[in-house]
Amino acid sequence: MRLFNRSTLAGLATAAGLAFAAPAAADVELTMYYPVAVGGPVTKVVDGMTAAFTKDHPDIKVTAVYAGNYDDTRTKALAALKAGQPVQLSVLFSIDLFELIDQGVIVPFEDVVKTDADKAWLDGFYPSLMANGKTQDKTWGIPFQRSTIVLYYNKDAFKEAGLNPDKAPATWADMAAYGEKLVKKDGSGNVERYGVMVPSTGYPYWMFQAFAKQNGEVLMNQDGTETYFDKPAVVEALSYWRELGQKGVMPSGTVEWGTLRDQFLQGKTAMMWHTTGNLTAVRKGATFDFGVAMLPASKERGSPTGGGNFYIFEKASPAEREAALTFIKWMTAPERAAQWSIDTGYVAVTPAAYETETLKKYVADFPPAAVARDQLDHSVAEFSVHENARVKKSLDDAIQATLTGGKEPEAALTEAQATADRILKRYR
Repeated sequence: MRLFNRSTLAGLATAAGLAFAAPAAADVELTMYYPVAVGGPVTKVVDGMTAAFTKDHPDIKVTAVYAGNYDDTRTKALAALKAGQPVQLSVLFSIDLFELIDQGVIVPFEDVVKTDADKAWLDGFYPSLMANGKTQDKTWGIPFQRSTIVLYYNKDAFKEAGLNPDKAPATWADMAAYGEKLVKKDGSGNVERYGVMVPSTGYPYWMFQAFAKQNGEVLMNQDGTETYFDKPAVVEALSYWRELGQKGVMPSGTVEWGTLRDQFLQGKTAMMWHTTGNLTAVRKGATFDFGVAMLPASKERGSPTGGGNFYIFEKASPAEREAALTFIKWMTAPERAAQWSIDTGYVAVTPAAYETETLKKYVADFPPAAVARDQLDHSVAEFSVHENARVKKSLDDAIQATLTGGKEPEAALTEAQATADRILKRYR
């Protein structure tokens, strides 16, 4: 979901060429800002989809602007809006919801949908994916580039360590025990392969949400006005994460988000927690047999959802809003959602997509493709509150300070909670 990739413009040029060759200019032109902070070659996939849409709808031209990671994309899209540049829609972080509402730059989809068919479409997405798109009894974001965190594991390493390659760790205790057996050292005692790695840069709050949920807690309320960083079970979750490094099952200190997939593919860790958006890339890059499983449980299973939603901007004209809705409906139609999941590894966002013959066959041939979908039953909304960047930073800092040995879990999280309380007080 979030790795940095170079944008590919060949497909966009093709789409532009098709539009240029048309006998008449498009009636409506849409500019869509799109994040390239993803796990696979998503720009190529999106370029192909926009080109196909233009072919199906010659009266609507969609130009995708690849703007960097999710934060970069939000910043650039909002800057373009302020500068009066034409931007009608975007795929932005699902957790940007409250900021976008507070700034008054997006419209609820209830203001755009008109027909019964439109309303039925709006109700057709997985509820757990819609949790980051709904508030104030309205729908502000439509899930598209969405994920959960899953456990990837090297089956060959499991066999080497005497573990069942078809049985992933189901509990925290299992993961620690498996991890100890999977650690591999050279003759000098240097670690050649760790048991497990959980990334703690880039999106530490996201991984920590999984630990907290597995220990029976959530980190915020649905209205984005309260956080629960200092609850005992949350502190316990951070303590467990730190212990993995202290015991040598995982590297001590921080683990880099951006290089973890390569470390897994290079055999430097036997297990990793990462976005299901990496699934297709791991499948193509692995030189060993690998498995994918739900994250292990403490008191229960759990993962936050993640990724991006479609948003329609308030400055779009009525015709542009209608065209944007047409495009979003087209992009999330069952067959295209199914192919999108196959091409990228992201979750297909509707149950109807998993009923298509395309995705049924793919899941039958490659069962790991169903893991993230099945985990939706145990998922919570990704961390999102008012003034999200400031609050999230306080949590990220607490996590990293704990993992690097700078602070004890309870002290770090108590401090983060106090910061969040100060920031969110005005919204309660």
